Order: sequence, then structure tokens, then C-alpha cells
Amino acid sequence: MRQETGAPVVLIHDVTKEYQLGKTTILALKGVSLGVSRGEFLCVAGPSGSGKTTLLNMIGCLDKPTSGQVAIEGREVTSLSRDELARLRRQKIGFIFQTFSLIPVLSAYENVEFPLVLRGDHAKHHRERVGQILQAVGLDEVVRHRPDELSGGQQQRVAIARALVTEPALILADEPTANLDSETGKSIIDLMHRLSRDQGTTFVFSTHDLKIMERADRIVHLKDGSIVPKS
Repeated sequence: MRQETGAPVVLIHDVTKEYQLGKTTILALKGVSLGVSRGEFLCVAGPSGSGKTTLLNMIGCLDKPTSGQVAIEGREVTSLSRDELARLRRQKIGFIFQTFSLIPVLSAYENVEFPLVLRGDHAKHHRERVGQILQAVGLDEVVRHRPDELSGGQQQRVAIARALVTEPALILADEPTANLDSETGKSIIDLMHRLSRDQGTTFVFSTHDLKIMERADRIVHLKDGSIVPKS
């Protein structure tokens, strides 16, 4: 069951984001406010150009808002330095991309281990944690396989395991089923939904996939950089 105790994992208040395109100012987000509870399975939906990816970049500390505030687990992040943001991402946030973004020369095990190496965790902890998470996503029999030896669904499972291995407070997934066939996509959605329920992992998706929306606790609709109120 989803846990809702304590402060929200994500709290965004009145966020705007402007980009310059030549002499034109593009307003990608227009005063967006949003809270995400611990363990929530949340979808951000909307047409192309609505601001979905920009919003995920704000939540993931990959970009800073032009105005407004972003807090992750109660910590306001918009004033942090680049190094502080990188440290926060390593400790608190996991990312799943539609292109998988695995390192081709590394095995499944090594791809999942990589965030722990970056964080400087002890090697013994690596073995225990990587083994646990690969088993949880059903890949314990292909740990030595490189990405080109895995199916698309297996590669996405490696990407999910890599996002989970540091036990982040939050996982952001940008169109995670876009490059998968429908059957594989369903199995990946089932896996992420189970992890959300069993481990209390918070997921925020940017997606057009109706199958993900059907499983969501909540859907936030964006249009032209603003959240569309419920009808």
C-alpha cells in the first residue's frame, strides 16, 4: 500500500521555465505547482511540447527553474551548486530512459553496479545489493551478458535495476516503454508497479502510454506549460 506519511518526496511551487530561441522567449512551464507523495505511482501526460520533459528535468535536478521553488525530500534545491546537485541526484534520484542508456562494453551486472561505483560504496556492498536487485527484476541468470546480448525488455529491466540500486527516494521515467513491444511493455509496467507497492518506491513518469496511465495513482495533465485542472 502506498505510504503518505511525512513530507512529500517532491514539492514544486509556482515554477516557471523560460528558454531563449534566438530573439524569441519560450515559456516552457507557467507557474506549475505539484506535490508527489512517498510511494506514489504518478504519470505526467500531455501532447508533445506541453512541458512534460521540462518538468521532469526540474524534478530530477537536471535543470533549474527561471522562478519558483523545487524541494526533494524537504530540501530546497534551486540554490544548490552544480556539485551539490550532482551529489543529490546520486543519493536521491534514479533515472529510466526510453533508450535504456546502458554502457555497451559493460555487463548487466556492471551496468547496475556503476552508480554504486560513482557513489564510492564498498565493493562488498556492491555484490550484495546488485545481486538482490537483479534477482528482483528477474535477471539473475544473465548478469554477465552485455546489452547487445539482451532483448529490449531485458535491457529495460537492467535500466530499472540501475535506477533502483542506490535505493533512491524517487525514480523518474521518461517514456520507459516507448521502444518496447506491447507485451514486453506490459511486463515492465507490472514490474515497476510491483516495486512501487512492495518497496514504497516513488515513480514519476512522462508518458503517452495508456497502459501506464491505467495503473497510475494519479495523472497530471500538462498543456502549454500549465497543469490542466480536473474537469
